[in-house]
Amino acid sequence: MGKKKKKATSDPASGETAPETEEKQKKKKRRWHFGDRYEGRRLRTLAPMQYVIPYIMKVRADSQNHFEDRIDMDILDAYCKKKQAEGLSGFGALHAILAAYVRTISERPAVNRFVAGQHVYARKNIVANMTIKKKMGLDCPDTVIKVIFDPADTADDVYRKFKEIADKATSDDTDFDNTAGFLRHIPGLILRGVIGFLRFLDYFGLLPRGLVKVSPFHGSLVITSMGSLGINAIYHHLYDFGNIPLFFAYGKKYTVNELQPDGTVVPRRYVDLRAVTDERICDGYYYASSFKILQRYLLHPELLDTPPAEVKEDID
Repeated sequence: MGKKKKKATSDPASGETAPETEEKQKKKKRRWHFGDRYEGRRLRTLAPMQYVIPYIMKVRADSQNHFEDRIDMDILDAYCKKKQAEGLSGFGALHAILAAYVRTISERPAVNRFVAGQHVYARKNIVANMTIKKKMGLDCPDTVIKVIFDPADTADDVYRKFKEIADKATSDDTDFDNTAGFLRHIPGLILRGVIGFLRFLDYFGLLPRGLVKVSPFHGSLVITSMGSLGINAIYHHLYDFGNIPLFFAYGKKYTVNELQPDGTVVPRRYVDLRAVTDERICDGYYYASSFKILQRYLLHPELLDTPPAEVKEDID
């Protein structure tokens, strides 16, 4: 097959031109079809096995796979210090991991799918959820933030989008806080029925958009920093309510004395990264390939400073 032709498009905000791939043009032409949802489009060309699996493994508790890797923090810390020197105050491992995963999705879009109503969907955008404390303390309340990314985002883009949402959440009540506060006033027995009704609506893609936008159970992934609490990474379960297919947790730094080929011993610092995935959205080979790409970007984070040459589109 020949190379795909690219058409230059201008970016009014930056004054720069960026290549427009055939996949991007195809994405623009897509229309809503019966069975599509607010968050994504239903995939209709899946292999027979992928089509049947959600009917066999009906819930995420049946479909969870656990994966563990480690991040070389000597490399990542150097990159974070460089970004901080460039004016991105507070740029840390969280931003780098998110940026690396966003870039991974640009190459492996199937990891951004989700299962709902026993069907597999391609998500329209990348939505990262995170529970944060308004202030660090045992009695300080938690809140949830949702940050929307684009597959073409650079590390700087990821940092700015995340910081904007996080700063607002720590200084004021979020939409999630207001929604949870309303639900808190509903009597328990009635609330149980309300949640059951919301599950019913969600199954058929009829959940109000406003609830989807604030729900911590809907998105591309959840990420949590155990290192900020001073403990190792955990394997966090996926939620049966909603449609999140991935939960990332990373822990505190630790040092390993590594034997070098010349016989010397060099201390290196690492952080464990653990993931729980929904195996129904893509096969193990695809997942393995995706995690290799993620590791490549974490080993060479400077690649995240420029937009991807191409953003791949998921199948029909």
